[in-house]
Amino acid sequence: NFLDVYSLIHVNDLSSLNEIKKNLNLFLWNQTDLPDYLPIVENDITDNRYTPLQNLDSIDKFSINMEYGINSIAYLFKPINDNGDLVIYHQGHRGDFIEGVDTIQFFLEKNYSVVSFSMPLLGMNSQPIMDSPEFGRVKLQSHNQLELLEKQDFKPIKFFVEPIVVTLNYIDIHYDFDSIHMVGISGGGWTTVLASALDDRINQSFSVAGSYPMFIRNEPKNFGDYEQHNLELYEKASYLDLYVMGSIGSDRKFVQIFNKFDPCCFDGDLFISYEQEVKNIVNKMGNGYFEIYLDDTHNEHIISDYGLEIIINEITS
Repeated sequence: NFLDVYSLIHVNDLSSLNEIKKNLNLFLWNQTDLPDYLPIVENDITDNRYTPLQNLDSIDKFSINMEYGINSIAYLFKPINDNGDLVIYHQGHRGDFIEGVDTIQFFLEKNYSVVSFSMPLLGMNSQPIMDSPEFGRVKLQSHNQLELLEKQDFKPIKFFVEPIVVTLNYIDIHYDFDSIHMVGISGGGWTTVLASALDDRINQSFSVAGSYPMFIRNEPKNFGDYEQHNLELYEKASYLDLYVMGSIGSDRKFVQIFNKFDPCCFDGDLFISYEQEVKNIVNKMGNGYFEIYLDDTHNEHIISDYGLEIIINEITS
């Protein structure tokens, strides 16, 4: 049962990379570039849930308002002692990014600014009611329902990555970070894959328990949600293409971490079936970095202490 993994990778030089990126932008936003609008920003807000955080100077709130009443609320946690770098933290389907407060604290303590996001329809994000001629009134509560919004010229997958792009538009103008890193767990790890492939303002990205390519998703638990197997999207760019795209560029790297004993998904070491091929393509293109780590220190669906050490070592190496 031999599979030619290279046949699933369509990015092999800058020209093919730019072409695929353009096609992805057209698919998501009906334009060849990323969206250029800005979020609504409230500076120095109070949220008592985060009062216990150490080395926290202030919180800015970003509101990204999109179609169908769907929004995204992000918090920028600014440290008292600031090392000049930004970490984007993206929480998975477990809920609000308060679930990742230990990860946020980890980076704050190391003097990083941290901007945190939740998945669409979760956490502080809206759960609007849509009136559909086909389905009637539907309250949107689960990301799998976003499929109901699919139209020829409208792709709800964009709701997962647009908030990050729009927030970076603002950060571009108002901040001067030396480097921007992205860390995501689970669905947030999936979002990290797509966002870093599309937006090269993200220098180093770390997807934890985020995705496998389709050909190794043999168990039902690994098949994933609507956004994980959207046929139209992965016809434009395979998972392996996205991994390469997130890796390529000066001062760019893309790192996957898998939990060996993960009870949710993407457990084990099936990644060995594609790891070397992706590395070879990235090395051939000559400007970028791709790495995979296996975390066998626990049996949870989390970013472990060991996972965080891997990430900080990669960021500072």
